[in-house]
Amino acid sequence: MLLSRVPFASKATSNARANFASFCMRRFCATPFDEFSDRFCRIFRVNPWLVRMLMVFTVSGGCVLAFSEAKPENGVLSDSSEADSKKKKVVVLGTGWAGINFLKTLKNPSYDVQVISPRNYFVFTPLLPSVTCGTLEPRSIVEPVRNIVRKKNVNIHYWEAECFKIDAENKKVYCRSNIAGNLNEKEEIDVDYDYLVIAIGAPANTFNIPGVAENCHFLKEMEDAQKIRRTVIDCFERASLPNLSDDERKRILHFVVVGGGPTGVEFSAGLHDYVKEDLVRLYPKVKEAVKITLLEATDHILNMFDKRITAFAEEKFQRDGIDVKTGAMVVKVSDKEILVKNGGGTSTMPYGMVVWATGIGTRPIITEFMKQIGQGNRRALLTDEWLRVEGCDGIYALGDCATINQRRVMEDILAIFRKADKDKSGTLTVKEFQEVIDDIRERYPQVALYLKNKHMRTLVDLLKDSKGDAVKGSVEVNLEEFKSALSQVDSQMKNLPPTAQVAAQQGTYLADCFNRMEKCERNPEGPLRFRCEGRHRFHPFRYKHLGQFAPLGGEQTAAQLPGDWVSIGHSTQWLWYSVYASNDVEVGTALKMSNQPPEKINILVCPEVKTILILALYLLMLAPVS
Repeated sequence: MLLSRVPFASKATSNARANFASFCMRRFCATPFDEFSDRFCRIFRVNPWLVRMLMVFTVSGGCVLAFSEAKPENGVLSDSSEADSKKKKVVVLGTGWAGINFLKTLKNPSYDVQVISPRNYFVFTPLLPSVTCGTLEPRSIVEPVRNIVRKKNVNIHYWEAECFKIDAENKKVYCRSNIAGNLNEKEEIDVDYDYLVIAIGAPANTFNIPGVAENCHFLKEMEDAQKIRRTVIDCFERASLPNLSDDERKRILHFVVVGGGPTGVEFSAGLHDYVKEDLVRLYPKVKEAVKITLLEATDHILNMFDKRITAFAEEKFQRDGIDVKTGAMVVKVSDKEILVKNGGGTSTMPYGMVVWATGIGTRPIITEFMKQIGQGNRRALLTDEWLRVEGCDGIYALGDCATINQRRVMEDILAIFRKADKDKSGTLTVKEFQEVIDDIRERYPQVALYLKNKHMRTLVDLLKDSKGDAVKGSVEVNLEEFKSALSQVDSQMKNLPPTAQVAAQQGTYLADCFNRMEKCERNPEGPLRFRCEGRHRFHPFRYKHLGQFAPLGGEQTAAQLPGDWVSIGHSTQWLWYSVYASNDVEVGTALKMSNQPPEKINILVCPEVKTILILALYLLMLAPVS
């Protein structure tokens, strides 16, 4: 689930860990969940010493490396200004998931890095809904940027400023400080770069619906979560005032959430728990007036999840009294009412607070930059599979502000055929085709998806099938037959979702490319260039989906992990906690999430062991020792 390479482990050790972790996960996912739980619960109850052994093995066998922060590295490798002048200047815009993971992974000291962002801390955004309802304090899910970059052996500098213009032609960015009270806050700062990494995220998408920007709350930043929390309390305080009509009191305590995705669902569930467990005790006289409504434009909430999770969530919300309205589109939002289109007509809905969680839009700087480079009329910057902004030199874009323009097989079908046809006979044999199969699959990931859906093992099977002879050991195809065989492959192309998981993987990938830039210039490692000679310098970025979670309130969470494994219930809540704790920036932050005093330590755990650790913690929750 969390498998990747471990820098400090040998190749043999890495393979062994990967195989062991893969074995554990295969066994875990292949066994029906109830049978799996019962089996391990019986084992642990009969042999309680196994629990202690499992914990000892997980910690002591997990290659855990702890070190003190008493003497952090200052990031300066040399006092030689001549050496510094030879370093390539990398400017990173943004301190979100993509930007921070790029900085954390970058290890090549041949770069001079300048980080520019108006936010001097990293926010663990998946936990923002927990802040709105008081489950977590704001300090529990943030980490100062300077605390992250000061431990690097790379020259990394941070400025709290906001970029308002990108000049791709002259390789400059223009910024200004947004610190309140700064005497020079209107003074512009221009910064030169050799490489520019744009990772500034995206704002909430209002779809230009009247009144949304003025009257709705959003949930993208820490300030948003804190504002929502204050507004909820204010609504209860206003509703408790005397001389209010019943209708006005009900309006004030009507909380509307627009958007049935993970954010909207988690906030609705968390708000329900907050009201039920805390606020009704503090405001008992108004508890009957409280109402939570969730509006979703499609037929179901959580429609990106498995149908079992969607059905469970809708049934649970119905039991909890959360009014879910599907097929409901917001047309207008005033200061006290929402105009909703549902079916053939429209209706008004009085409210006290609206939280808007419907998707992402585009920042003005990105809109202007896209016009500058000829990418107008788009939501996000267009990049290639190596995250390079199309039409620019030395500029990369990651995360929510960008989208990958995946190359279509049919665009290069003639070049692929000619590259594979080495004897220039005008036909492809199985042997000729097999020599380029791996490069085709890597360059065009939709090929592997298409073969999987067709239950075929290789592209050779696809060619044989197109000839109507799947048994014949040798087959030759001409160009037209080759086109026909691959004509439907591009139907499997999908855009990546704008999630923290995607952004984090992109940041890590790009930093790894920067770490090996010189090496791969000498020895390219990527797939064949079908339109010209040689190979691409790097392997293209490939997203690995590690699963998704949806907290549903009442200490119940739904999880959908690779391998078509679905888990719903109380025990899944602990799995959710474990995953987030293992991915946190600092153990100090994770300890604050557990209301423990933060210690000044870092812990580095190889990802394969994280998989086992999470599994071990999950089993301990299922079978506690009395």
